[in-house]
Amino acid sequence: MDRDVTKTHNRIAQNLAEFATLTEALDYAATGDTGANFYDASGELIAALPYGELRGLAVQTGARLNQLGLQRGDHIALIAETGMDFIVLFFACQYAGLVPFAMPVPANLGSHRIYVQQLRGLLATGEAKAAVAPGDYLAFLKEAAAGSHDLLWVGASEHLIDVSDSSAASPSKAAPLTPNTASEPAYLQFTSGSTRSPQGVIITNNAVMRNLRAIVRHGLAVERGDRCASWLPFYHDMGLVGFVLGPIVSQLSVDYLRTRDFAVRPLQWLRLISRNRCSIAFAPPFGYELCARRIRQADLEKIDLCCWRIAGVGAEMIRPAILDNFARAMASTGFNARAFLPCYGLAEASLAVSFSELGRGLNTMSVDALVMAERGVAVRIQSEQRKINEIVNCGGAIPDHDIKIVNDNDEAQPDLRVGRVLIKGPSLMSGYLGETESGTEGLRADGWLDTGDLGYLFEGDLYLTGRRKDIIITHGRNIRAQDLEELAEQQPEVRMGNASAFGIDDDTGEPTVVLVVECRLAEASARQTLINRLQKQIYAGFGIRCQIDLVPQHTLPRTSLG
Repeated sequence: MDRDVTKTHNRIAQNLAEFATLTEALDYAATGDTGANFYDASGELIAALPYGELRGLAVQTGARLNQLGLQRGDHIALIAETGMDFIVLFFACQYAGLVPFAMPVPANLGSHRIYVQQLRGLLATGEAKAAVAPGDYLAFLKEAAAGSHDLLWVGASEHLIDVSDSSAASPSKAAPLTPNTASEPAYLQFTSGSTRSPQGVIITNNAVMRNLRAIVRHGLAVERGDRCASWLPFYHDMGLVGFVLGPIVSQLSVDYLRTRDFAVRPLQWLRLISRNRCSIAFAPPFGYELCARRIRQADLEKIDLCCWRIAGVGAEMIRPAILDNFARAMASTGFNARAFLPCYGLAEASLAVSFSELGRGLNTMSVDALVMAERGVAVRIQSEQRKINEIVNCGGAIPDHDIKIVNDNDEAQPDLRVGRVLIKGPSLMSGYLGETESGTEGLRADGWLDTGDLGYLFEGDLYLTGRRKDIIITHGRNIRAQDLEELAEQQPEVRMGNASAFGIDDDTGEPTVVLVVECRLAEASARQTLINRLQKQIYAGFGIRCQIDLVPQHTLPRTSLG
């Protein structure tokens, strides 16, 4: 296979997602010069996969899948290691009329039992009829699949993909392929499981294509000559839809770094952007925080980030201080803070729901934290003595979609009034796997989806304030768990993402606020000092008593993005 990196500039006319299905999009991209490129932890190119070769391999592999006794619409589980095999298999399913779903790679190779249990649950919940893994993960998959009577085939991707021949024609003896149609499911996307067990979201070709069209035409305003870079996992909606499907439907080349390699060496992501002159790259806030914390100024001397046109940020609540720190740390590289593009989305909407304005950078509203907690209203701060919440503007809804805010009685709320975020539009899911149409959780008969998030609108733009399940109600007040967690993470002994706040009722039924903090402190006096400091600051800022529990590292469960 060609080891030269795929080109940035394409010889074919750019088509920004004006296709009915994902296979139509790949058929067109295959006629050009762009493709996907995969790098190791040292930043060396492992493989380059032009979209023409991807199509040929996908068609051939789809024919092999059809020889396994599968029926049209069957679900195929794919362990989503960042590599060419996953993308080939994903599109093989599209050409063969099958429905793939991505399963994660292990976050920690030491958690064998937990990982196998996770795979076993996803295989059952996803109603898989076949399951495929790269060779390195086949033993895990076989252990998870042992005893299943539903699986017709379990094997390694190498048994299905023949990289020695990527011609566009399928084997002559194979039955002709009938790709998934616009109205049929394109794939299942499992939710992150941040507030409940992961659920399989059913996404049709029509839904994802409508979302992709809005992303590349409106949200990103993709230009000829754009190039993408990503370390996002393929099993997360932002990684799959945003940086596997997005580049294909707009015929852009993309450079991939494995998620775990980024976690260890975040500098390699920035080097990829600089070396290949990438203009579009996204990360959740913790990705930017990791770069700013891990990278030394000397590391940046040979990095030029002037090319980075869109630095997207989403997938979790956005903390302005993290992005400010990143921009300051990258100032010497030519990074422009106006490249920041806050956005909002979720798997149930295929991916994107709203985008802020391109080229504007981070735009926030400073509101009175106590008024928001007590009255549910975003009031601009009037006194420097009051506690401030900096709420990020996530922009307006993508074309043909709507956002509204409602209270607990489903009454629409005016600007600046906090309530439940509802969305509506053509890129919403068909439902959750295993649920009847009448019983689809969150998706109403009138087409509105309750996202489970809280926020408010102002002049047509969405400002997120948290998740409904992350609001702690104590003594008649609504306390954002995020506010307590941020306070904990500001302590020098605590890292970002190592705190979790929630409310419980004690034996008398009275509400108790609990803050669990991962820390490495071993000495009893140092631990007590941290507890006392946190309790004092929480009481001063929020007027509540809080139970602080210090726990070992890796105690708190993580979502699919960490």
